[in-house]
Amino acid sequence: MAELQRAQKRRRQYRRYAVFATVVVVFVGLAVYAGTRGSSAKKTTSNSPASTVAGPTTTTTSATPPTAAPVPGGKLTGATPCPQANGSSPRITSFASAPPMCLAAGKSYTATFATNEGNITVALDTQKTPKTANNFIVLARYHYYDGTAIFRTDTSIDIIQGGAPKSQSSSGAGPGYTIPDEGSGYTYAPGDLVMARTSAPNSAGAQYFFCTGPACSNLNSQGTYVVFGHTTAGLSVLQKIIGLSEGSGSLGGAPRTLVTVKSVTVNES
Repeated sequence: MAELQRAQKRRRQYRRYAVFATVVVVFVGLAVYAGTRGSSAKKTTSNSPASTVAGPTTTTTSATPPTAAPVPGGKLTGATPCPQANGSSPRITSFASAPPMCLAAGKSYTATFATNEGNITVALDTQKTPKTANNFIVLARYHYYDGTAIFRTDTSIDIIQGGAPKSQSSSGAGPGYTIPDEGSGYTYAPGDLVMARTSAPNSAGAQYFFCTGPACSNLNSQGTYVVFGHTTAGLSVLQKIIGLSEGSGSLGGAPRTLVTVKSVTVNES
């Protein structure tokens, strides 16, 4: 009987231990489950702001100014003939040699730049700078400048620059030749049309720049860039274009919207 009583006591203790163990396991399981739910909720909350911030980043417009594609053209070999005054000559962008003198004696010349921002009319100086003016007129009548971009704007010296159909940039190849500088000691004022060149003398070819404001006089200390024309109509267009300047660097910036010289038409009278 005593042994039976001890066995029954052991069974009751075992059941109590089993129940206690079951309760502990259930409690621990619930605690782990609750902890996992809390961690997941925290991760979802922390990701939401990140997604909100990252979204607009992918649609932000680039600050890099647009660039134009190169404009194709024909090539002349041998001596360069004078182009037709009526503008009927084909488009040529590569020349084997500089042009001859093609200006008519006693005539005055103007050039009209038709751009997508408006027209600019320039009186070309065939008296002080006949060779430079002649070179520009020949290139214009061969449609060298048609479709070219204003690829540079520099507000530190108030200039806009263009005239490079093959590259649409200041580093592009010129027409295939260079022309001599016509004098030095030039001063620069708003509206002046000036030949661009490298730091070396006699290195101008086709690229030009317009002075658009008073800061262009900062170039007076150099005075080596040949002024061969002056704006008679469209100064406000020049100022509008430099107002589009964006970016900076050793050569300034560029228009934030593409500015294209659709054509350059030369008139003689």
